[in-house]
Amino acid sequence: MVQAASLFFALLFCAAAGFAFAQTERREGHEPPVIRVSAEAVVTARPDQAQVEIGVVSQADTAAAAAAQNATRLDAALAELKKIIGDRGEIRTLSYSVTPNYRYPRDGRPTIAGYTVTNVVSVRTGDLTAVARLIDAVTQSGANTIQRLAFTLKDEARAQADALRQASTAARTKAEAIASALGLRIVRILRVEESGTPVRPMVEQRAFMTARAEAAPPTPIEPGTVELRASVILTLEVAPQ
Repeated sequence: MVQAASLFFALLFCAAAGFAFAQTERREGHEPPVIRVSAEAVVTARPDQAQVEIGVVSQADTAAAAAAQNATRLDAALAELKKIIGDRGEIRTLSYSVTPNYRYPRDGRPTIAGYTVTNVVSVRTGDLTAVARLIDAVTQSGANTIQRLAFTLKDEARAQADALRQASTAARTKAEAIASALGLRIVRILRVEESGTPVRPMVEQRAFMTARAEAAPPTPIEPGTVELRASVILTLEVAPQ
């Protein structure tokens, strides 16, 4: 009888210990209370670099004739371009294409009526005051298309880091305000996320065909500013004050 009673109490003790362990494990497995906030920052900077995509579009009855015309006109435009930017810029070929032009009669199969040759070069320069003069010079000397004009930053990483710092500070300030209003305190930061797409400058872009006359007024160009945006999400553990 005594042995049975001892066994009973031993089993009871084990059951109680197991229950207490389960309760502790469940309590420790709970996620701590958190606050999740987000903030955005915008940094504005003056551009220090311009990129212009300049091209020549030529048409002729044969591909060879169109290519020859194109080369002559682009060579003249590049000569003027190099006079302006000198060693302070970069010129590289962006694209070159030869495309047949089709005639579509009402009856019968399409026939080739001629060819179009397009040659586009990209020009990068840090002299923003020369951009308007550059466009005027190349269009007057043979170029007849400006596909893109963009003002950017040479070192966008520095401005991006500044935007991220501002967004992070704003997110922390927001979290502290929320915690204080709810009678909580911030224990630690659990997670930091940069939301959205990678930070990129917002640039001005233009696309137009041009055939400027010799006496046309100078092209007005305003570099303006570029904007870099950064968004940060913070997850913070909180506890009662």
